[in-house]
Amino acid sequence: MLTRFRVTARTGALAALLAAVLAPLPAAAQAEPKPVDGFDGKTIRLGLIQPLTGPAAVLGQPVVAGVRTWFDYLNKEKGGIAGKYKVELVAEDHQNQQAPTVQAYNKIKTSVVMIAQLFGTHTTLAVLPQVNEDKMLVGAGGYDYVFFKEPQLLPVGAPYQIMAVNALSELWTSRGFKDKTICALIRDDPYGTAGLEGVEFAAKKLGFKLGAVVRFSAADQDFSGQMAQLKGAGCQLVYVTTIPPQFVRMVGNAVRVNFAPLWLGQFPTWSGVLVDNPAYEYMAKNLMIASEGPEWGDMTVSGMARMVDLQKKYAPDAKPDFFFTIGYKSAEAATQVLEAAVKAGDLSHAGLAKAYEGIASMSFGGITGDHIYGAPDKRRPPLTSSLFKVNKEKPYGLEAVRVNFTTDLASQYIDAHK
Repeated sequence: MLTRFRVTARTGALAALLAAVLAPLPAAAQAEPKPVDGFDGKTIRLGLIQPLTGPAAVLGQPVVAGVRTWFDYLNKEKGGIAGKYKVELVAEDHQNQQAPTVQAYNKIKTSVVMIAQLFGTHTTLAVLPQVNEDKMLVGAGGYDYVFFKEPQLLPVGAPYQIMAVNALSELWTSRGFKDKTICALIRDDPYGTAGLEGVEFAAKKLGFKLGAVVRFSAADQDFSGQMAQLKGAGCQLVYVTTIPPQFVRMVGNAVRVNFAPLWLGQFPTWSGVLVDNPAYEYMAKNLMIASEGPEWGDMTVSGMARMVDLQKKYAPDAKPDFFFTIGYKSAEAATQVLEAAVKAGDLSHAGLAKAYEGIASMSFGGITGDHIYGAPDKRRPPLTSSLFKVNKEKPYGLEAVRVNFTTDLASQYIDAHK
């Protein structure tokens, strides 16, 4: 018995030794990201460059509220990025102008990890050469399709071009506008040009000739001449690219000359504040909006339900607003990139770029369509759009006519612009 016991003990010891030797080595500890510009080892600082004053502030301020709502939730309920790095936002005002955008970018670029949201198409283009030189990742607030091909830009949402082709195709083929005179009133800048590209593509593919393309500048306040041109051309549908303060003035000029086409507004044309404008009844009869996503408050859409719940909790004073949604989903997208960069242990500009290219796709729970990311030549925006009409009984003053639809023209546009 004694001998047997000794053999068993030795055998057990040998087995234990072999098990220890052959066991897989413990995984290497995940490398903590080193401090870099905008990250001190504890807090991640993100930039926001928005119109906080001036005519476009009615759009920029809700964007900031949406971004803050997401990161307040992330900081307070999730512990921050990767559960341990709190986010701090650094907001600057660019007044929706190019020169102040360049100044704001240079002011904060060495104190933030990335720009989480930069409002505007023309403003983004103003700093794009510097952004590329600095290798700074920027959440692009403009909706130009070309932004999907820029390596340093993180766009979220269907491009203006896709919204235009989908909306015009729907109105032309299904809503009684076939063979009617379609025109465009275009702001003479990259924001307007992006919308016009969609209009002209739709005209070519659907086979209609534009009755008139009339332009205006961002500084214009009187639109008497433009209304006379549009009315003289017999326009029955006018695609317009503007912002709410200008659109109200356009409506005033249109009313004075008894001009009432269907206005099809690129989505920044509308803001919920317009439901209290004296021109509301005219807009309710004559305005539709080319946009994306569901109605505000549609709790059957998982992403919308979550966003509304967080808005009530962290931004109770914020009103329903499409631009709140823009900020919120931009913050969600930035978070996915930051989480990937932290996992890789690198929050540098190069680390963020690598993390971004490593994300094949993102989904936003239905508040916008799914996005294909990865390398710039592989990126593809969502092809779904929504069409709204004005109704002050609805949150944000818009009622869905058709939600998250696409048309053959959308795919054709992307195929033609690879």
